[in-house]
Amino acid sequence: MNPNMMKKLQQMQKDILKAQKELEASIFYGTSGGGAVNVEFNGGKEMVSITLNQEAFDLPEDLDLLQDTIVAAVNDCMRKIDDETANTMGQFQAGMGGLI
Repeated sequence: MNPNMMKKLQQMQKDILKAQKELEASIFYGTSGGGAVNVEFNGGKEMVSITLNQEAFDLPEDLDLLQDTIVAAVNDCMRKIDDETANTMGQFQAGMGGLI
């Protein structure tokens, strides 16, 4: 293999690992119900916190609504993590065009 190409591949591998670590260290936020439920996840998709606005729910009557709202907030956050991961890692796939 061409030594120049090998150096490019090694650098790209370092850049990918760095980007993955940065993504995992990032914090993402999801919300639903107009702020009734807010969740916080790290880039590794581990929940860091959940905040419920007590005034938005009349428990126990609204228990189903609360559960649905939590699911929506978590899904919102997961989409954001997936989108950021795709955007970040996509740059490396685009860069591979010149190496393949």
